[in-house]
Amino acid sequence: MAGPRIEFSEFMAARWTPLYRTAYLLTGDRHEAEDLLQGALARTCVRWDGIRDKRAADAYVRQAMVHDLTSRWRRRGREIATDELPDAGHGGGLDVRADHLALWEEIRRLPPRMRATLVLRYVEDLTEEATARELGCSIGSVKSQTHHALKRLRAALPELRLVEEMS
Repeated sequence: MAGPRIEFSEFMAARWTPLYRTAYLLTGDRHEAEDLLQGALARTCVRWDGIRDKRAADAYVRQAMVHDLTSRWRRRGREIATDELPDAGHGGGLDVRADHLALWEEIRRLPPRMRATLVLRYVEDLTEEATARELGCSIGSVKSQTHHALKRLRAALPELRLVEEMS
């Protein structure tokens, strides 16, 4: 029994940072991201012995986060908008930082499903097929959500050069 616990602890220690980044990008809030990730990791820990391919554990945790977040969005009925921006931090590249903040603010304004699609496609670098599996929808829905999300971002931030869509 100690073997699987140690294995899970090692997985969690090694993958916390990238999984937290995904949770933060999905929620836009540090505390909500921590709660989301901790809940997903708790569910993963309970099912750890049943995950045959441990290389797929990241996908299992991401899918748990997306499902949990989707349930939260459904319970709320709609997204609650906020005027808060992430901490600006310090350092060089102020124009790049300003562009990043402007882009992040617009991404946070997207409907939750569009935001989740962009995070999975362009931050997690998942294929359309993998994104569809994680979101529990069709590939066509992923394509549509991506198209409409990028269209909104381009309209809101015409000065930024955003990624081109690929078929």
